[in-house]
Amino acid sequence: MQLIQTSLKDVFLVEPKVFGDERGFFLESYNEADFKAMGLPTHFVQDNHSGSRKGVLRGLHYQLKQPQGKLVRALRGEIFDVAVDLRQDSAQFGQWFGAVLNTVNRHSLWIPAGFGHGFLTMSDFAEVAYKATDFYAPAHERSILWNDPAIGIDWPIDGELILSAKDKVGLRLADAETYPTSPLL
Repeated sequence: MQLIQTSLKDVFLVEPKVFGDERGFFLESYNEADFKAMGLPTHFVQDNHSGSRKGVLRGLHYQLKQPQGKLVRALRGEIFDVAVDLRQDSAQFGQWFGAVLNTVNRHSLWIPAGFGHGFLTMSDFAEVAYKATDFYAPAHERSILWNDPAIGIDWPIDGELILSAKDKVGLRLADAETYPTSPLL
């Protein structure tokens, strides 16, 4: 397993070692000892799995209390996965990073607590799984507008977008509650 530093200080792509032969492939998507050695969290409390058709954009979501670190990967299909730094004490506040996660590169994206998260389904259908460092807390969930020009995410949109009612009314970064300091895990 290898960490690839992204343009955001605390966000990493995780590249697994993939072993393949005529039968198929094998990889470790999570290994506590490897994560500990790389300085990543090893305590996850919840695994999530979603399925989305092409054009579904989910996000940008975060929780003010019970902030979640997330280890995200595409089990099927392809997504454009995005992290936005929402830590006011960060020199990269409001900056974003996006990566294609799919069944070819088999990368995961580590997004620590203090970041907003969203993704766009690029294939006809995608299944996404992610491990979370804290439990889902709907009362503390917030949403930032996916197309806020202050953030300027360059989504690879190809066709019509499908948004939830919640995501259609996300707040602009300037109006949103964010993290005054970096959350601790």
